[in-house]
Amino acid sequence: MKKIRLGISIGDPNGIGLETIIKCFNDSRMMDFCVPIVFGSAKIAQFHRKAIFLKDFAFHIINNFDEINQKKPNLINIYNDEFDVEFGKVSSEAGSISYKSIQKATEALKNNSIDVLVTAPINKYAIQKKIKDFIGHTEFFEENFNSKAIMIMVSEMMKIAFVTSHIPLSKVVNHINEENIILKAKQLNNSLTQDFGIRKPIIAVLGLNPHAGENGLLGLEEDNIITPAINKLKEDDIIAFGPFSADSFFSRNNLKKFDGVLAMYHDQGLTAFKTLSFNEGVNYTAGLEIIRTSPVHGTAYEISGKGLADESSFREAVFLACNIFKKRLEYKELNKNPLAFNMHDKKYK
Repeated sequence: MKKIRLGISIGDPNGIGLETIIKCFNDSRMMDFCVPIVFGSAKIAQFHRKAIFLKDFAFHIINNFDEINQKKPNLINIYNDEFDVEFGKVSSEAGSISYKSIQKATEALKNNSIDVLVTAPINKYAIQKKIKDFIGHTEFFEENFNSKAIMIMVSEMMKIAFVTSHIPLSKVVNHINEENIILKAKQLNNSLTQDFGIRKPIIAVLGLNPHAGENGLLGLEEDNIITPAINKLKEDDIIAFGPFSADSFFSRNNLKKFDGVLAMYHDQGLTAFKTLSFNEGVNYTAGLEIIRTSPVHGTAYEISGKGLADESSFREAVFLACNIFKKRLEYKELNKNPLAFNMHDKKYK
């Protein structure tokens, strides 16, 4: 199998994105299975490299995809203007550069010039100073690839998705209905099957209220909405259980019993995920034709330029993007031949 072409957007140039990219690919073993292609600026990358004192690291600078070096981390110049990196500062110019990096990487995905994309952290406010309608990575990719995505946070310990994501807590209850729960559970189920190679995923569905409603004493959503949705999922041959009380669910023993977890809202799942899996956690945008992953941390302005950034989450995002690419190929191949699919099931039961 040929090496996977791994596109990388640089994130906010005043944050830690480029530092984590450089540290990750300073290990030459990363080039054994992928060809990194960073969409950025040679001048900005050089500034970051010097700031963290990695003298022996260098990108292979290219202007088009025909110049790619299969054995080195490549950087395709998309920005040649002067830019003064100011670590820790929110600026509209930095936002514009990070947005252009995402744009160019997306064009490459559409043209099949890259196979997968890992996005370094951005500052949405900085981008919105120039690009008013930009909401975030997920919405950007939904619009460009005409599909509804689902955010799945992935680690060795758990894979957790969300019925609602980036909306105010005061509006969450308005979006908790059977239709949304069923849609997100099916998206999670499909991703676990197609992207992670799990033949019959077992999904845990969390409740909304404290103690999952306490039999109606603390809320009726569990009885009136969530449980009926779970029952309909079972009718569609999706193995789902719940609703579980979120305050007591996230033990290691519970997590081992399930292939995926569906939380009702952002902080309900993210708080537990980041507590248990922050360094190795990955944000995966599932439900799209393309593969995009990202580290779970943000721009971390407070440590940018100091050489303190931990590249572990970024490295895991690279591994996950490449693994999902392979799993999707395997899934397509197995589904071409139902007999092979059945034999595969028996082999790994």
